[in-house]
Amino acid sequence: MPPVATVNDVCLDEYQALKLRKKHKYVVFNLNDDNTEIVVARVSSSESYDDFIADLPEAECRWAVYDFEFEQEGAGKQEKLTFISWAPDTANAEQKTLFAASKNELRRSLNGIAVEIEGTDHSEVGYESLLDMAKQRK
Repeated sequence: MPPVATVNDVCLDEYQALKLRKKHKYVVFNLNDDNTEIVVARVSSSESYDDFIADLPEAECRWAVYDFEFEQEGAGKQEKLTFISWAPDTANAEQKTLFAASKNELRRSLNGIAVEIEGTDHSEVGYESLLDMAKQRK
């Protein structure tokens, strides 16, 4: 079993900036170069879901939190903090194993996540997939 990476404090700071202060639309996390620590790879305030998808590399794993806003019939505008585990089929097996081993360490440190989704290709984390999952969560 690979070692579990620790969560860098900046990850929690940027998550709080997204969650409480609405400073970001999303935060993308990665492992540092020696795979011992989870770090912030990117923050963005772009409202475009396509920009978010573009920040998920084709052949590398990432984690992300996205502040997903949508209209719910009869309930108006809704927001769901969404945790995304991105492990594309094209990523190498070693990286997938390292990310799988450390996922829960990051996930446990992020309070307030409403939706969790795992994606191996862009269709699984596409806007419509996320919308369906978010609408199911009350």
